[in-house]
Amino acid sequence: MIQNEDFQDEIGNDHIATSAQTPLREDAFAISDDEKIELIKKDVEHILNTLGLDLTDDSLKGTPNRVAKMFVKEIFGGLNPNKKPGSSTFDNKYKYGEMLVEKNIVVYSTCEHHLLPIVGRAHVAYISNGTVVGLSKMNRIVDYYAKRPQVQERLTIQIVQELQKVLGTDDVACVIDAKHLCVNSRGIRDIESSTVTAEFGGKFKEDKVRREFLDYIKLDTQF
Repeated sequence: MIQNEDFQDEIGNDHIATSAQTPLREDAFAISDDEKIELIKKDVEHILNTLGLDLTDDSLKGTPNRVAKMFVKEIFGGLNPNKKPGSSTFDNKYKYGEMLVEKNIVVYSTCEHHLLPIVGRAHVAYISNGTVVGLSKMNRIVDYYAKRPQVQERLTIQIVQELQKVLGTDDVACVIDAKHLCVNSRGIRDIESSTVTAEFGGKFKEDKVRREFLDYIKLDTQF
């Protein structure tokens, strides 16, 4: 048992993912959001009470309910498949055949090992094979997969795989540069470091195309 716990700690402290898919149980949505909020509320009360906090204080009285609602409705809302963005696409009638890059998409996620924030930027690109998607859809896909307990490598892969499915092409790429508060605020406490991950599909595996994409995301876009 101790060896298993040590192994689990090693995975968590080294921020290692075990799957490209978010590990969900089959009964993950067997109860409603409201029921989940009530259960989590009690769990948060237990944690705060165990820490010795006085939950009769006006400042803390509403914290269990606020945290429970935040978990279910906000920061982990991307676990619910009903909140997945719609997949409407359009014909590329204007015959735009070059790379389309949506850069500096804000990423707010949560490290699944310590439940601390991941904050950064995603840069996403695709080359149309006859189908295009609305620009805001790319932001929404990033936001959907970010709003769950995550590992950055998995998040990067999930964004690319979803856009490949929506667009019907392998020619999709994503780079994420993010700070992990589980590194910045605890453990090694390195406040300067950030983590960069990338996933390149189809033509983006070619050196020339990949370099073009990386050059685009270096552009200064101050307005």
